[in-house]
Amino acid sequence: MLLIEKFAAGNAPATETLVLPFDTRCKSRLRTALASGEECGLFLERGRVLRGGDRLLANDGRVVEVVASPEALMEAVSGDPMLLTRAAYHLGNRHVAVHLLPGRVRFAADHVLGEMVRGLGLKLAEIVASFEPESGAYGAHGGHGHGADGEGESAKSRPRIHDHFGGAN
Repeated sequence: MLLIEKFAAGNAPATETLVLPFDTRCKSRLRTALASGEECGLFLERGRVLRGGDRLLANDGRVVEVVASPEALMEAVSGDPMLLTRAAYHLGNRHVAVHLLPGRVRFAADHVLGEMVRGLGLKLAEIVASFEPESGAYGAHGGHGHGADGEGESAKSRPRIHDHFGGAN
């Protein structure tokens, strides 16, 4: 099994690809497979979310490019920046990871959250696309955490991109 414990230089040419959905890219310890089918194990620093385009250095010297896989999302669309701001605020207030794009806000498909966003007056579409949510005010390496205690089981299993080194990895 290929072992990956380090990040490679961002401009290093990749010879392999690792295609992962967002919730899996939040894990620092992972047994998975490259796009070629070869098994690999990730043992990376805690608190860092893998992003599409990141380069990883395998112990045998190969460079592996991370690819954000397409996944089921909901996309709120509006030409009104205030409506988009309200949607992003209410989603963020529920600790939902959001991908911000011009005139659009994307989040993991969830019918309850979808109804909330529709209730705010936004058009909503179900799409399949790569998901690259904001890393939060504390950056890609974390900054603070809320801990999972008392938040319920669903909160423990959701991707949490703003926990400080010791989140759900």
